[in-house]
Amino acid sequence: MKKIGLIGGMSWESTVEYYRIMNRAVMEKLGGHHSAEIIMYSVDFQGIHDLQFENRWDEMGLILGDIAEVLERAGADFLVIATNTMHKLFPEVQRRVKIPLLHIADATAEKIKERGLRRVGLLGTKFTMEMDFYRERLARHGIDILVPPAREREYINRVIYEELVKGILREESRRRFLEIIKALEENGAEGIVLGCTEIPLLIKQEHTELPLFNTTEIHARAAVDLALQD
Repeated sequence: MKKIGLIGGMSWESTVEYYRIMNRAVMEKLGGHHSAEIIMYSVDFQGIHDLQFENRWDEMGLILGDIAEVLERAGADFLVIATNTMHKLFPEVQRRVKIPLLHIADATAEKIKERGLRRVGLLGTKFTMEMDFYRERLARHGIDILVPPAREREYINRVIYEELVKGILREESRRRFLEIIKALEENGAEGIVLGCTEIPLLIKQEHTELPLFNTTEIHARAAVDLALQD
């Protein structure tokens, strides 16, 4: 089994889910008392949060690059960045290490294509919904992306940073998210990418008939598949 290098803490609420899903997936595949081999570096999210909102991406790239090098030296065979937004820094981090990074959007795109879908809605932080790094990565796979209007993007972003990363789950927020999802469906979305690793804490498949792509689950299970490859 390969050792997974997990860059987490952004936020720790979703990193907990990564850890749970990875270990459960290994047990499902190997049986017995097997669990995943994981080397994790969990950051203090306050510093990352502040740098995000100050648009200081170069500094964040240096921080994540340093962490990647630590995990490589610790024996990780490949790396997973346990957040969608910080994949904006994927190229900078990959340049710092010899071991591969598993991109969350690539893993998600494969699941979208397995369902035969070509047009999906994207929910996430403002950075993920508005910057090119994520949408362009999905577009490479032939997937067309819809995002909510500006007002809804602001609302989603606020809920993520003021509620979900703190473990606060409000029924009012769930209802509003489902209204946004319904509007995306009416505009032609065949499915919805939950493109923030905290959103699946609030929105689950049972809440809508539209196919949801839980990027936390998809990324974590893709990491296990890679870890168990010969």
